[in-house]
Amino acid sequence: MKPLVVIDVVGLTPALLPHMPNLRGLQHRAELRTVLPAVTCSVQSTFLTGLMPNQHGIVGNGWYFRDLGEVFLWRQHNKLVHGEKLWETARRQRPDYKAANICWWYAMGASTDITVTPRPIYHADGRKSPDAYVRPPEYHDRLVAELGEFPLFQYWGPTAALASSEWIVKAAVKTLAEHRPDLLLVYVPHLDYDLQRFGPNSPEARIAAREVDQALKPLLDQDATIVALSEYGITQADTPVDINRALREAGHLEVYTQAGMEYLDPWTSKAFAVADHQVAHVYTDEPAKIKDLLRQLPGVDEVLDRDEQARYGIDHERSGDLVAIAEPTAWFTYYYWLDDARAPDFARGVEIHRKPGYDPAELFFNPADPFVKAKAAANLARKKLGLRYAMNVVPLDPAPVRGTHGRLPDRPEDGPVLLCTDDIGADRVDATEVRDLLLTLQGLKGNPR
Repeated sequence: MKPLVVIDVVGLTPALLPHMPNLRGLQHRAELRTVLPAVTCSVQSTFLTGLMPNQHGIVGNGWYFRDLGEVFLWRQHNKLVHGEKLWETARRQRPDYKAANICWWYAMGASTDITVTPRPIYHADGRKSPDAYVRPPEYHDRLVAELGEFPLFQYWGPTAALASSEWIVKAAVKTLAEHRPDLLLVYVPHLDYDLQRFGPNSPEARIAAREVDQALKPLLDQDATIVALSEYGITQADTPVDINRALREAGHLEVYTQAGMEYLDPWTSKAFAVADHQVAHVYTDEPAKIKDLLRQLPGVDEVLDRDEQARYGIDHERSGDLVAIAEPTAWFTYYYWLDDARAPDFARGVEIHRKPGYDPAELFFNPADPFVKAKAAANLARKKLGLRYAMNVVPLDPAPVRGTHGRLPDRPEDGPVLLCTDDIGADRVDATEVRDLLLTLQGLKGNPR
């Protein structure tokens, strides 16, 4: 069986392809119709299961875990994704079918044969060091010996850059050569950074497109069937919507205070939102009242109750009692405090697992602090000396953000795209059809659904 390499080029749109000659060399192109929310975890889960979010359960990059009373984003365990995955279907037809995952989400605990995914070392003294979770375990040391440690601080945060995508591509090429998997999933995040920082129409976006296209060339040159696709397109952003602050000012959201810092209190709040780019899950026992309030909030396009969520395939028990969708150039902040002096200390750092919502401001050094980079360098020096440190460099002002995603695209040019070395026989592909398309490319059959 010829290997199938599936490259998730985050943020890839038809508008960027003129700047990407290597990807343009893939002969067949189709519009890819994504799902709501158009965010990484939801769309990847649909690609791999063929199911909508109300079936596979991944209603966003995170949600409120009602049984735990906690908001969690960016969980990693594959058991959160319901439904049979692509490689599991393939194995029922070819028991020796081998699958490798290089940085697609929900990798930990997955039944893939080879797994490489970012996983920092959390030291007992609170320090965090870059590393990756690798299976089989013995492959970790060979990978790191050849490529160096996983560049975690270039994977996300103010210093996010091409280096992380280059490392991932090299790991993918090495995995293909050493393990010869039948299926190789590769996640390449580089476009996400500068398109959110500067907007999709900026000179920086065009530069990023050229950079990632060049970085992909060694992978595109492999003797394999290649599929390159994207989960969403990033569109221009100019309107942050402070949905939780609006709920708090109306008396619905509550906080508790420790050491002078305010923390979201989901247990006593009548309503709060888990902000996720242009979609926010709102958890409340009073959906009718809260829906009326949110519909009047500037920057909000739609507010979906449970019945209305069914139209979009997002009516799942993990979803909010309401789902708010932002207007085309608006997006939701997670901020719930009314005074920056009361913000929790994690708000000024890159803390994707502690913040009760997505924070694109993590891509920036605080522009209001002229000494911010010097402070970051001093903290890195403390880290190298084995001392504890807090990287308080992220702004609390969301104004620098210029790109966003999450709602369904208003135009195909702004949406995702699918490219393939083989003729796929279609000009448009639904996200739910990707799984069976990939199986078909290898002469296998999908599951009737």
